[in-house]
Amino acid sequence: MAGATVTVTDATFAAEVEQTKGLTVVDFWATWCGPCRIISPILEQIAAERAGEVKVAKVDVDENQRTAARFNIRSMPTLLFFKDGQPVGQIIGAVPRAHIESAIAQLA
Repeated sequence: MAGATVTVTDATFAAEVEQTKGLTVVDFWATWCGPCRIISPILEQIAAERAGEVKVAKVDVDENQRTAARFNIRSMPTLLFFKDGQPVGQIIGAVPRAHIESAIAQLA
């Protein structure tokens, strides 16, 4: 997962998400998840275009089950939106870019 997004693990979630000021979009995904592969390039584009404005983090649920369980992730992809380290919204499933952009605009 190279690029503009940040890979987050159980060990780094607090530092990368909960201690970050501003808006962070966390993508809970899995390698075997088809809809995750659909939404991943959209999130990479948003991360690159909005660098410094919105942080986009990715959590592989198979490798980071503790964090996935903590936030009750049952469907993938699930996007959780954190503002100043606090969860403020979510989107479940592969949705169009406009839907993600609208959520970012509303929550930022």
